[in-house]
Amino acid sequence: MTAFFNSVVLYLMVATSSATFAQQPIHIDTASVTKHGPERGSLLIIGGNVGETPSVWNKFVSLAGGRDKAKIVVVTAAVGDSAAYDQKDIELIKKITGIKSVTLLHTGSLSEANSERFIKPIQQATGVYFLGGRQWRIADAYLNTLTHQAFNDVLKRGGVIAGSSAGASIQGSFLWRGDTSGPDILVGDHTQGLGFLKNSAIDQHLLKRNRQFDLVDFIRSSPKLIGIGLDEATAVVVQKDTLEVVGKSYVAIYDHDTIVKKNIPFVLLQSGQSYDLKNRKIIAPVKTPKTAQ
Repeated sequence: MTAFFNSVVLYLMVATSSATFAQQPIHIDTASVTKHGPERGSLLIIGGNVGETPSVWNKFVSLAGGRDKAKIVVVTAAVGDSAAYDQKDIELIKKITGIKSVTLLHTGSLSEANSERFIKPIQQATGVYFLGGRQWRIADAYLNTLTHQAFNDVLKRGGVIAGSSAGASIQGSFLWRGDTSGPDILVGDHTQGLGFLKNSAIDQHLLKRNRQFDLVDFIRSSPKLIGIGLDEATAVVVQKDTLEVVGKSYVAIYDHDTIVKKNIPFVLLQSGQSYDLKNRKIIAPVKTPKTAQ
């Protein structure tokens, strides 16, 4: 299995440097003081089936600037073209969050995603939310386009990039379960994510679908990557290189040294716990002194 993943990683180094898509890559600044997370802004990465989980949505509203000031763009590419004019998800997000300014953004065309006209709503946005579906559709629509750059600019302005299920996985640099044939193919025909969380691979529906061991061998053979696995109705907030868990269930962290040197496949975190992505360790909770009763 290890030999297989070594060959896969070598293939990906070649494949992702070639013209896989129909246009030359835009310039996205890779000189960063952070190892994994964004230098500015926040990521909210959700493991799927978030429903009306208050802790997750409240965090989204807060990171986007509050319900009165937030301007949200909802990216529907993962759902497919049926979502182009379907406002049901827009109305649901408005209802759950109380945010009034919520705009649908949809295209399946790289040329449209590369147009100045298309990115205008993103240029005003304080937050972006990627719906679930199939993550390769998001890559096909936006990878290395002006829209991709505009998403990164939301972070540079201090905004939030959020997404659930496929909208979680697309935030990684390596696109896990990105094959067009189905999600059971772990390393497929689409392997490049949008890279908001650098040097990472992200899985979702973790415990609900018994996926907790799927990333282990891949991270064992990919020491520069960190793996993040999220159960449903559970999310991580990433600011710089600090990750915090919110929601109802667990998040698994897959680190090469933990797997190889300690023979521990992953570390589980629950709501309220934090993790240092740069130094690959759990951040001890602050102990508050006892007060007199």
